[in-house]
Formats: sequence, C-alpha cells, structure tokens
Amino acid sequence: MTNWVDVSVLVEITSLLATRLSEGVGSTGVRFDLSVKLEEKERRSGRVVVLFGLTVKTKPNVVKYEVEGSATLSGKDGLIDQMLKIDPKTNVPFVFHRVYQHAFTAIYTMASFLGTIYPPPDLLSSGKQDLPTESAKEQPTSVAQTSAQAK
Repeated sequence: MTNWVDVSVLVEITSLLATRLSEGVGSTGVRFDLSVKLEEKERRSGRVVVLFGLTVKTKPNVVKYEVEGSATLSGKDGLIDQMLKIDPKTNVPFVFHRVYQHAFTAIYTMASFLGTIYPPPDLLSSGKQDLPTESAKEQPTSVAQTSAQAK
C-alpha cells in the first residue's frame, strides 16, 4: 500500500466558472457527471507540475462547474509516478482525489452564491464509473454519481 502523505500536493486554481442552467431540481434525483483532464507541464527530480481541468455537469441540466488550475507534486519520484497513475476504482489519476478535495471547496462556495446544488465531497470515491479509462495525460476521463441531494 502506498503512503500518499509522503507526497505533497499543492493545488492552485486559476479559473473557476459556475453556470446555473435552470431553477431548482424538483423531486427527481440529480446525476453528477465529472470529466477530468490532466497534462504534465514540468518534471524535475522530486517535483512534477500538472495542469488540470475539471468539469462537473448535472443531469438534468441544473448547473455546470468548470475548474482549471495546476497541481505541484513534491516527494520521491516513485511515489509521484504512483500518484499520476489511474486509480482502477475511479478511473481517474490518484492525484485527482487531492485536486477534487481542493476544488470541492470552491465549487461549494460558488453553489452557495448561485443558490443551487453541488456535487458530494466524495464524488470521486463513491462514484460509479460509466466509461473505460482513457489516457491520463490529455484525454478526459468520466465518472458519474447519482444523488438525490438538493440544496
């Protein structure tokens, strides 16, 4: 088992967009679809910088969140490489668990401003995968979560 605490992940959000597409949810459940993109920008011994893009959409179309930024991973090269691999349980790179934790706070704040719903904080770990794994470098990978959570 890998000890992820040995890798520092500094997440910096450079762009955040929230769009309310309709009023309320009604009594039906909302499905959250998450698409992620990860691109390596820089690599040195003990340090890797990746650019990320994260889009969360709802079905039915209630709200859409888009977050972009960078994540700087610091630690032993072998552990950093492990964090960049795709998690077989979620179909997204392991590092995205840390990125999503940071992005969730921003998404939650934007949802509060818009008076709309937000995805669960454990979307990556509790989501059910619909699509096979794609390249973690430049292709988006999707996971989805069904939730009746409404604000």
